[in-house]
Amino acid sequence: MTMHAFVKYVLIFSLGSGTVLTFLSSHWIISLAGIEISTLAILPLMAQHNHPRALEAATKYFLIQACATSTLLIATSLNAWMEGQWNILEIKNNISTVLVITALSLKLGLAPFHFWLPEVMQGLDLTTGLILSTWQKLAPFALLIQTSYTSHPELLTLLGLVSAGWAGWAGMNQTQLRKILAYSSTAHLGWMIIIIQYSPNFSILALSIYIIMTTAAFFTLKESASTKISTISLSWSKNPTPMITMTLVLLSLAGLPPLTGFSPKWMILEEMTKQEMTTAATLIVMSALISLFFYTRLCYFLIITIFPNSTKTKLSWRLMTKKNKITMSTFTATALTLLPVTPMILSTTYLYGF
Repeated sequence: MTMHAFVKYVLIFSLGSGTVLTFLSSHWIISLAGIEISTLAILPLMAQHNHPRALEAATKYFLIQACATSTLLIATSLNAWMEGQWNILEIKNNISTVLVITALSLKLGLAPFHFWLPEVMQGLDLTTGLILSTWQKLAPFALLIQTSYTSHPELLTLLGLVSAGWAGWAGMNQTQLRKILAYSSTAHLGWMIIIIQYSPNFSILALSIYIIMTTAAFFTLKESASTKISTISLSWSKNPTPMITMTLVLLSLAGLPPLTGFSPKWMILEEMTKQEMTTAATLIVMSALISLFFYTRLCYFLIITIFPNSTKTKLSWRLMTKKNKITMSTFTATALTLLPVTPMILSTTYLYGF
């Protein structure tokens, strides 16, 4: 039984309006209300297939988000009690600051608060997984940017290093593509968080490029109807063009030049060098090498190795109607070819301040 189209449109509208409400608010209560609207809107989308794994994922997501929102409410109430301010930019109490960073890290899926993200992603379909990996990051990330000016730099640096390193190790032996993309999300967020207190513009730019690359990856997986390495490996002999595209997108996610994914890592490392964060820059580059291993491992299975397969296997991707060709092509081209225009992007960033 599928969800009625009108109900789905209402949920998608609520999903968008909740995030926009958080963007436009300067009061903690209103921003929390926007986050909760967005959270409650995505829960029916998660459970729409009425499958035990989908219901489990929706329940886990609801509990985690409720815990994070409760922590945020406690932190902001404590700050309002001590400082007399509900303004997002006026978080001055040290305990409140630490609690706010912890709650937002839990919402984003930063390590070591990331354990829920791969399990929730595993129970979702690819479309809802795409929403969870991209759109649902925007509201907590916007709050984190606004509070980073009064946050502890050491704590944010530690969260960034742990996220980038831990996600790289955890993603190496995964066979489920949705879990791999979940760990990829945590690793990329680590790069954004480590520089957020020094250059929020670079963090926003890195988040934008990550969303483009992840959208291209999810659209390609949806085109081949693949959720496991063994399934997507069989697609190479049947439809090689999307698999070549997926390989290039994965290498872009890994940050290899001359692909788009290299530009945010390059800019972040340059800014860390300017801030004299030599040790942290060295550690996060080493974590990027670990992440590169599981990306190249996946590329190896995509275009070099073909899993053993019988002729009776159901070729489900042949039975599907291919859609979103223009959208997939646009995101894929953007995810692969933006590096040459990086100087223009940087000049725009400095000119308009994002």
